[in-house]
Amino acid sequence: MNQDRITPRRMRLGLFGGSFDPVHWGHLWAARAAIEAMGLDRLIFIPAAQSPFKTDHPPQAPPAERVRLLRLALAGQTDCEIDDCELRRGGISYTVDTLREYTQRYPEADLFYLIGADHVPTLPRWRGADEVARRAVFVALIRPGQPAAEFPPPFRGVNIAGFPVGLSSSEIRTRVRAGKPIDWLVPPAVAEAIRLRRLYV
Repeated sequence: MNQDRITPRRMRLGLFGGSFDPVHWGHLWAARAAIEAMGLDRLIFIPAAQSPFKTDHPPQAPPAERVRLLRLALAGQTDCEIDDCELRRGGISYTVDTLREYTQRYPEADLFYLIGADHVPTLPRWRGADEVARRAVFVALIRPGQPAAEFPPPFRGVNIAGFPVGLSSSEIRTRVRAGKPIDWLVPPAVAEAIRLRRLYV
């Protein structure tokens, strides 16, 4: 008896790049919203060595410390991972290089790249923009009060509202330098590590 062939579902892999300097609840809630909204099988946090749009503001915590904080924040999250490929690559971290690597590693996967909605207008200026647009679907994370992003052709993307929170790593660093508490802004283990290791002071 003939049976219909069942086409296996392609893996849905999310990539979340950023400085994570430090990681905070806004990052984690955005990640969870993306996993649920897009039905992602896994979400990979990819800390950047140096953002091409912040060359005059290098990360303030060393790479190893930023990875340490991510590990603490993601403990127990079985659908999330950390990849230090951009840190190992060094120099300026270009998304096109990372997407090439992931396309080779996971040819059977559909790639979804998380991005802040406010960065969507900059996509045509990214290095290898046409290739970036071809290799991944973008997931725009809308902060409270932001309008939905309109993706410039040829970029493909969707908007997700996520959770209503507006946090930034720079605000957290400012509070640390001012001696103000950051509890409730980052996971407890991250806050404790920042205090013990005297990061951002």
